[in-house]
Amino acid sequence: MKIIRWYVNLVDSLNEKVGYLAAWLSTALVLVVCYDVFTRYALNSSKVAVQEMEWHIFSVMFLIGAAYTLKKDKHVRVDVFYMKMPEKIRAWIDFLGNLIFLIPYSMLVIYTSINFVKFSWMSREGSPDPGGLPGRYVLKAFVTVGF
Repeated sequence: MKIIRWYVNLVDSLNEKVGYLAAWLSTALVLVVCYDVFTRYALNSSKVAVQEMEWHIFSVMFLIGAAYTLKKDKHVRVDVFYMKMPEKIRAWIDFLGNLIFLIPYSMLVIYTSINFVKFSWMSREGSPDPGGLPGRYVLKAFVTVGF
């Protein structure tokens, strides 16, 4: 039982740190978007790399922040019936939903993304757009890591 408790505490601690990082990534995203808007409309200049940086930050923030959101029970759900149910039934719905849907789906994504990420790393994939960001393979690795 001590090993399980140690593992749960380790994962919770890691999840808290990753959630904190995701929160700071949202600040970085706001700054990059503000810069992009300013240069595009005030200076009449736009760079592909800046636009790609926006969706790179958003992608990483979403992929690594999903587990933190799930831990805090702040994810989006349709609460029409769920909130009116007793807490015990909601706990069973959450448990069965995770067991039947979330865990198998996550395992499927991890399994299918491994080759996707491996080939991207092997080719050191970058942006196909002129002026885009190099290192797209790092971004793709977050698919596997995030799940």
